[in-house]
This record gives sequence, structure tokens and C-alpha cells, in this order.
Amino acid sequence: MQEEMMQKEAKYRVLNRDVIKYIAMAAMLLNHIANVFLTHGTLLAEVFLDIGYFTAITMCYFMVEGYQYTRSKKRYGIRLLLFAIISQIPFSMAFEFGALNMIYTLFLCFLILVVREKVTNKVAQTILVILLFLLTGMGDWPFFAPMFIIMFDAWKGDSKKIWRAYGIAAIVFGAMNLMQGLMMYEVPKAILCALGSMMGVSASGLVIQFLYNGKRAEHGRNISKWFFYIFYPAHLLILALIKMWM
Repeated sequence: MQEEMMQKEAKYRVLNRDVIKYIAMAAMLLNHIANVFLTHGTLLAEVFLDIGYFTAITMCYFMVEGYQYTRSKKRYGIRLLLFAIISQIPFSMAFEFGALNMIYTLFLCFLILVVREKVTNKVAQTILVILLFLLTGMGDWPFFAPMFIIMFDAWKGDSKKIWRAYGIAAIVFGAMNLMQGLMMYEVPKAILCALGSMMGVSASGLVIQFLYNGKRAEHGRNISKWFFYIFYPAHLLILALIKMWM
């Protein structure tokens, strides 16, 4: 009976890691279009923003998974740092505020994973993780991304706890958006926006838990790997140039 249920579940796991990452890139593009061009509070802007919240937590999940399997953690970290530097000017041009970009935040999340693996002294490990956690305050998705990384790392391999991580993430993210919404909108609209903001995070959990088959694409892996890095600064630069032209 259990084997039959596992086989039935497996047939729905049709998405590999690369396909999910492409979905995440498309969702991020919609979110950034909303941030750059649309008026917040309108229906289209909120839909695009909410879809885009699928991306960051999905990338956090795959960072934890990728950290376990990467052939060279050193090269992984160098790539993140390099593209964090490359992405900063397009990010600043597109959004016109002083924060550092999302790859900077992911680089700090990578360092958190390094500390959790390499630093055996619990006091030193805790201090370093807190320091890196606080440094994400200068970046995009501050505090949320490292929180997701720590939960996924601590609970990796346990499906029930991964569900718990997604539940916590959705509630915390929704609460934050509710507090922001109450400063801009009337209560009913603020609640609706907060609930909408939880949908992207929840969708990530559903995709990872029910549709992800745990595999990479059979072909074009290197192309996909570099596409995911290059897409981030490239699409930001294009959005910034369109905004300047308009």
C-alpha cells in the first residue's frame, strides 16, 4: 500500500531543478516589472508582485541543496561574489535605492552555510551566523533569505519539517506585508495584500514538495547554470534602460 502511494506520488514529480529555476526567473521578472513600472496597490501590480515572491524562497531552497552537491564550494562562493558585484549597478539603476542586490544577500547566505558546516565551536558559530544575518540588512530580501536558509539547512531531508519551514516563512512574510500594508491602505485591502503576498511563498512549497523530482536537466546543464547568473544583472539593466527611455 505504501509502495503504491509512493509510485502514485512519484508520477506527479515532473519538474527538475532547472525547470523550476526558469519558472522562478520568470516570476522574478514579473515582480521587478511591477516594482519598476507599475503603481503599487493596483490589481496588476499586486498580482505581479505576489507571483514574484515565489522566487527568493525557491532559490534559498536550491542553494541549500546545491551547497551539498557542488563540486567546489570555493568556486560557488566566488561566482556569487562576482555576480553580486556585477549586478549592483544595474540593480541601483532599476530600483533607485541604496540597498545591495539579491545576489549579495545570497552570498551572505552561502557564507552562513559555510559557517554552519565548518565552524565547530557553537559560540563562535552563533556569533558569526548572527553577524552575517545582520549584514543582510543592507541587501534585497534582508533577514528573510537567511532565515529561510537556516531553516532549510537545519531541516533538510525531512519533508514534514520542510513543510514547517514553508509555513513559518509564509506566516512571517505575510505578517510583515500586513504591517506595511496597514501604513498605506485601509484594513481590508491591507489584509488582502498580505494574504496575496503569502501565495508566492506557498506556491514554492507546493512545487518543491509535490512536483520537484530531485533531478537536474539531462542536457544543457552548464548553459542553464550560467543563464541563471547572467539573467539577474541582464534583465535589471534592460528594465533600467527601458525606464530611462520612457
